[in-house]
Amino acid sequence: MGSGLAEVAARAGYEVMVRSRTQMGADELVAAVARSLDRQVKKATITADERDELLGRITTTTDIAKVAMSDLVIESIVEDLATKRMLFTELGEHAPEHTILATNTSTLPVVEMAMASGRPDRVCGIHFFNPATLMRLVEIIRPITASDATILAAHEFTDSCGKDAIDVVDRAGFVVNALLFPYLNRAVRMLEQQTASMEAIDIGMKGGCNFPMGPFELLDLVGLDTSVSILEALHAETRDPSDSPAPSLRRLVEAGHLGRKTGRGFYEYAKK
Repeated sequence: MGSGLAEVAARAGYEVMVRSRTQMGADELVAAVARSLDRQVKKATITADERDELLGRITTTTDIAKVAMSDLVIESIVEDLATKRMLFTELGEHAPEHTILATNTSTLPVVEMAMASGRPDRVCGIHFFNPATLMRLVEIIRPITASDATILAAHEFTDSCGKDAIDVVDRAGFVVNALLFPYLNRAVRMLEQQTASMEAIDIGMKGGCNFPMGPFELLDLVGLDTSVSILEALHAETRDPSDSPAPSLRRLVEAGHLGRKTGRGFYEYAKK
């Protein structure tokens, strides 16, 4: 997601600074952007000069104080609320008054990060979907603490990136994931009940609902650990038993089979 966000912002003409805890992590992210742009050069959708120009807009740092000096900071770290709160506390200590701090969280309460920042009126959610370079939708999440100016600035940014933004209240899962993940979880429970095979369920949803991916293919793409985190956040707010992660989904995560990113989830994937 980080590389996708960097590419989207650079394409929109912004100077982008990527911050990672290690220089190696930051370099790997920029390398991912370069690979994406190289593929586009090969397809003749951009020129080599355009690729170089885009990469020239992206710099890296390990210093949180430097990235905090930007006009807009979008956080896209691990989907863990305690970790995000700590980061927003740091950002709030370093950022100038005008800086907007945004989270790319897919389901966690934005208000908690806003309060941790010490500047809650300047914090909102700007939730891009993966892959950010292709998906047009962005959810702009407004915690009760955010100012009108903050939300307006978030819309101006997403508009400039060519995205379609929708306004969402700060509730677990927002719009898309609040609808999507109970469906995905139900598919896993259906498999556990042996209603149909995993492959049959995927084929059924693609052929019967015209979905581009079946639920198990999508879970593997999103990441099973991320999926469990989202379902746990939904369950914590709704207390609906159907939102609690299915047992087999938890077991795969405990075994380290997290989907495409580890080479195995519900399906197995050949190493590139």
